[in-house]
Amino acid sequence: MNPWNPFAEKPRLTSVRASGVDLRLGDHVRLRPQGQADIFDLALAGKTAVIEAIEEDFDGEIHIAVTIEGDPGQDLGKDKKPGHRFFFRPDEIEPLRRPEVEP
Repeated sequence: MNPWNPFAEKPRLTSVRASGVDLRLGDHVRLRPQGQADIFDLALAGKTAVIEAIEEDFDGEIHIAVTIEGDPGQDLGKDKKPGHRFFFRPDEIEPLRRPEVEP
């Protein structure tokens, strides 16, 4: 049996299912925070965002890191800088329709 190592690298998640849709990095979503625990939940409700990462914590919970569309610091969020990258559970995001690919 292998000992548990909380610092071991986990496989990177590339997709998550939300509202019956498989979402991937780069997909656009609308934010629907459930908790209204702080000002960010209120300020970001209804905003559109881009999925930058899908991460799993030590308890197996999935968190989706997004950057907000129209944020002048969106590039900082893409570089994983604090203050421009926000985390939501899969049930707190609404998938937006993907653009149709022309044949």
